[in-house]
Amino acid sequence: MYKLKNDELDKILEKEEPEGVEFFLMADERPYNGVESHRAAIFFAMHLVNEKEKQTIKKAEELFGKEFADRLHLFTCDIGKAEAKNLAPKEILFVPEILHKDYYGNKKYDSDWVPNDENFGKQVPYWYAFLEPPHGTKYGPEDLRRINAVLFPDGAEGLEVYEWTTDWSDFFDDGHEWWGASCWSVYDSYRDRYVVLLASATD
Repeated sequence: MYKLKNDELDKILEKEEPEGVEFFLMADERPYNGVESHRAAIFFAMHLVNEKEKQTIKKAEELFGKEFADRLHLFTCDIGKAEAKNLAPKEILFVPEILHKDYYGNKKYDSDWVPNDENFGKQVPYWYAFLEPPHGTKYGPEDLRRINAVLFPDGAEGLEVYEWTTDWSDFFDDGHEWWGASCWSVYDSYRDRYVVLLASATD
């Protein structure tokens, strides 16, 4: 696996670093092998997360000393525990409209999925992870549509999508506290590339 750079995506994400979703675009030298290729993609995404985390730890040590940096750690993985469920591409591509905002700025979307006591700490939809992170966001539905157009230029055509369990890495522990945690892999057969989306956040 190797990471693909996408300047268009980077430009959209310049507004602020998304709190709810991490985006990874990648390709594989090996031929496509169904769900096992997807498993390799999410494992590689976690490797990229840890490469970024190494830089965070190094900077923390420079700024605050080794004792503080030693409290940070790389994320562990047990990729064999990850289980996949096939999703219809339209589920990952869904972008809701904002129907209205209340006095406090809370948004009501035209979606059947709403956060409640039953789904706190569990899987959240991709659109919710991006639009409703714990501390709010400058991004709106139009930004998510732009991102999807960059990542999936042909819409649902040629896509194979899997939603994964989130018990295979402590990366997802923060989201399990209450907001939610999710992991998706998407294979674009037209371009022979993968998109991995990871979601996990807390207040």
